Amino acid sequence: MNSKTLIPVLLAAAALAGCGQDTARTLGFSRDAPDEFQVVTRAPLSMPPSLTDLPVPRPGASRPQAASARDGGEGLLAPSTAFAEAAPRTASESALLAQAGPSAPAGVRRRVDEEALRMEQPDRSVVDRLMFWRDPPPPGTVVDPTRETQRLRENSALGRSVEDGTTPIIQRQRTGLFGGSGIF
Repeated sequence: MNSKTLIPVLLAAAALAGCGQDTARTLGFSRDAPDEFQVVTRAPLSMPPSLTDLPVPRPGASRPQAASARDGGEGLLAPSTAFAEAAPRTASESALLAQAGPSAPAGVRRRVDEEALRMEQPDRSVVDRLMFWRDPPPPGTVVDPTRETQRLRENSALGRSVEDGTTPIIQRQRTGLFGGSGIF
C-alpha cells in the first residue's frame, strides 16, 4: 500500500474508533443480551372450537391470552386464596404445622407495629431541646421495692396469696422551674 491510501484508511479507522459502541452496534460487531426480567413464556397454541367466531387481528394489539411479566410475577409471589384453599394439605405439611404450634393470634401484626412505634424515640431538634429541656418521665408506674418485699413476706407468713393487698408504688413529685414544688 502506498502512503496516499494508507493515510485515509488510518483516519477512517480513528474516526470510527471515536464513535464508540453505537457504531459497533450499528455495524453488528456487538451483541445485546436480552433482559432476563422481561422474558416471559407464551401461552400454548390451541385450536379454537369454531373458526368463524374468531376476532379480527389488529396490528400492534396485545395478545388476549398473554399475561404480562408483572402479572406472572405477582401470581408467583402471592398465589390466590382460592388456589391455596382448594389444594389439600399433605401429611408432611400437616405434621409440620402441628409441630409449629398454635397459629398467631388475630391482629398480631398490628400490635407489633404499635409497640414498635411506641418504642421509637424521634430525634429532637435544637428548638425542642431548648423549649422542653427536661426529659419526660418514663411511662408506667414504679414499684417501691422495699415495701413490696415486706408485703410479699407478710403474705407468705400469713399463708395468703401473693396477689392479696395493694402493690406499693413510688409517686413522682412535681418540681418547679427552680427545683421547688409547684410552677416556679
